[in-house]
Amino acid sequence: MSAQKNLYILGHPIAHSKSPAMYNAVYARLGLPWRYGFADLPTPEEAEAFLSARDFLSVNVTTPYKPAAFEAADVRAASAQLARGANVLVNKGGTLIAYNVDGQGCVGYLERTGVRFSGKHVVVCGTGPTALAILHAAAQAGADEVVLVGRDKERASGVLRAYADAYRKLAEATVDLPAPQEHHLSFRAAYEHVSLKFGSYATSTQAIAAADVIIDATPLGMHAGDPAPFDTGLLSARQVVLDVVYGHGTTALVAAARAAGCAAHDGAGMLVAQAVATFNIVCEVAGVDAACGFDELFDVMADAAGFDAL
Repeated sequence: MSAQKNLYILGHPIAHSKSPAMYNAVYARLGLPWRYGFADLPTPEEAEAFLSARDFLSVNVTTPYKPAAFEAADVRAASAQLARGANVLVNKGGTLIAYNVDGQGCVGYLERTGVRFSGKHVVVCGTGPTALAILHAAAQAGADEVVLVGRDKERASGVLRAYADAYRKLAEATVDLPAPQEHHLSFRAAYEHVSLKFGSYATSTQAIAAADVIIDATPLGMHAGDPAPFDTGLLSARQVVLDVVYGHGTTALVAAARAAGCAAHDGAGMLVAQAVATFNIVCEVAGVDAACGFDELFDVMADAAGFDAL
């Protein structure tokens, strides 16, 4: 425990990232000899060389290097396999293990706000790795139905079919993994329980209007003037809405959801909950007993990031 371990956020550009402040605050609180910094690398060649050197304990990976991280991994956890993308790499004795913590972060944060997924109908907007990770986490949290919605119905169908096939193979081929926490389902039980559906924004209006929870996992909102992904006239006050985008002003979806009386959240809380999940994964792989609960870690990280309202 005496030697310093280096951890990073890898991407470009990343100078705006809150990750170093969040992680370093926890390391300082717990007296861990770890230091988290920026790996802001402008080119794919630099990113690949950085990953190949493996001179780190762990790396959080953001745009545009998530595909490179997935390919660089020697072992891919189910979370990365099912999302078809990785945003965390942990170095275990020279072996890189890939994870995707988007789903844990999203569901974990919403549960912190009081949302319970058991028996709920959930709509996830988007067809990329973030959307798939969230879809999977919602299923494990006990949702009765999860609908994957995108611009193109056929693409959504293909992405969901590939996810379901991969999930079935993993569920049948491995010893059932226990529920990650109370009120969640085991890996196999979630597969057997959840009803998975797909559609487009144009064809899934009934599903959107009937949903209990709506999560936008698209990049819409990162640029001024971006519209909401679907007709926000479908929203009603009984719904919970989360947009994964944060730090770019209030997105059109969050603004419309708040106007409709929904419980609406941007992606800041999800970011912090992802950091908590990452910290716990790294500690487990490194054999470190952090002895801190979710809420304590969340509060330390949110305070360090300046997210006062979480």
